[in-house]
Amino acid sequence: MKRTTITMDECGRVAVPSDAANVWISEMELVRLFDVIALTLRAAIRAVYKSGVLKPYEVERRIKQTDCYYLETYALPMVVALAFRINASNAARVRNALLERLCLRKERQVLWVSLSDGQPCKC
Repeated sequence: MKRTTITMDECGRVAVPSDAANVWISEMELVRLFDVIALTLRAAIRAVYKSGVLKPYEVERRIKQTDCYYLETYALPMVVALAFRINASNAARVRNALLERLCLRKERQVLWVSLSDGQPCKC
């Protein structure tokens, strides 16, 4: 399984991959992304599950590592829920990046319509 992550560089720019289906982020990556301690992150995850918004079987996946350990990863819906649940400056940056990507998406559509009947235009 190929997985991608949401990253933030040292200048605070958030990079959100275009392939949302393959966004799976581990707990440690989330701690670094939101710049919070693990206890805060785990409490927020429990609160999301307790509210009933997301179910663990929908957004959690364990990936087997080479040394017989498992890496617990979370899908994009959990990352979005955590970005709105956690009160930290990096979480606000992630929120803003996700909202910009969602609301300010500029999709170009080209519509080619020919109104002539094959005769050249005599304008």
